Amino acid sequence: MEVISSIEEIQQITLQFEREGKKIGFVPTMGFLHEGHLSLVELIRERSDILIVSIFVNPTQFGAGEDLGKYPRDMERDLSLCRKHKVDYVFSPSTEEIYPKFASTYVSEEMVSDGLCGHARPTHFKGVTTICAKLFNLCRPTFVALGQKDAQQLVVLKRMIRDLHFPIEVIVGPTVREADGLAKSSRNSYIKAEHRKDALLLYQALEAGRALVNENGIRDVDPVKSELISILQTGHSLKVNYADIVDRETMKPESEIEMGRSILIIAAWVDKIRLIDNMLLG
Repeated sequence: MEVISSIEEIQQITLQFEREGKKIGFVPTMGFLHEGHLSLVELIRERSDILIVSIFVNPTQFGAGEDLGKYPRDMERDLSLCRKHKVDYVFSPSTEEIYPKFASTYVSEEMVSDGLCGHARPTHFKGVTTICAKLFNLCRPTFVALGQKDAQQLVVLKRMIRDLHFPIEVIVGPTVREADGLAKSSRNSYIKAEHRKDALLLYQALEAGRALVNENGIRDVDPVKSELISILQTGHSLKVNYADIVDRETMKPESEIEMGRSILIIAAWVDKIRLIDNMLLG
C-alpha cells in the first residue's frame, strides 16, 4: 500500500491507470475508519483493479461552531486498517493542497440539498459536493462506494455525478450498525455512556415506523411521523431536528407512503452530538 499526499502524484498515477484501462474503485472518507467504511472497500473490491481510499477532514463541510477542530483523527490506525483490507493507495492531502490560497471555485447542488440536513447545516452540502468533485477529478474512479447511512448526501452526490457527467458508477453500501442497532459513525466516539440509551432511540423509532408500514399496512404519513416523534421525545438528552418520510430520490416529503420509493429519515441532537439515521421502505 502506498500513501500519497501530493495532488500531482495522484494525478500522474491515476491517469496512467486510466490509459492502461484499469478500473479504479474509490472510497472517500474523513478518516477515523470504522466497519461502515471498510464494508464499502469490500463492496467494490471485486469490481476494481485498483482500490483508492481518501482520508481528508474537509473543512468546507463544517459550519461555524461545528466540530472541525475536534473531529476524531487517528491516521496510524486508519492506515493499518487500509493495509489489512488490501487498499492499494491512500490519498491523504493537506488542506493547503486541496484548497490553495485564494481558491474561489465551489460546486453546489441546489435541489436535493434543500431541506432536511440542508436547513440545519446550510453550507454542508456545498462543501461535500466541492470536495467530492475535486477527489473524483484527481482519483478518476470507475466506481465510487457510498453508504446508505448518509441518505441525503448519497442522493446529492448521485445528482452531482449525473449533472456534471462524471463517468462514475455509484455503488451503495447498506447502513452498518453496532450490535445494539446504532448506525456506525465516526462521531459515535463522542457519545457518553449515560446518553447511549437516547442515541438508540433513532433506530428504535425507525423500526417502529417500519412496523407500522410493513405489518399494519399504513400508508398515511401522519401516523408514522407521529410514531417516530413520540419515541424520540422520550429521550432526556435528545432534541429532534427532523423526523420525516421522504422520496428516496428527491428527498422531498411524501404525501403518501409508497413501498420501494419512500424512506424514513431522522436527525437529532443527543446531548451536543448530531446523529442521523434512515430506513428504506420496501
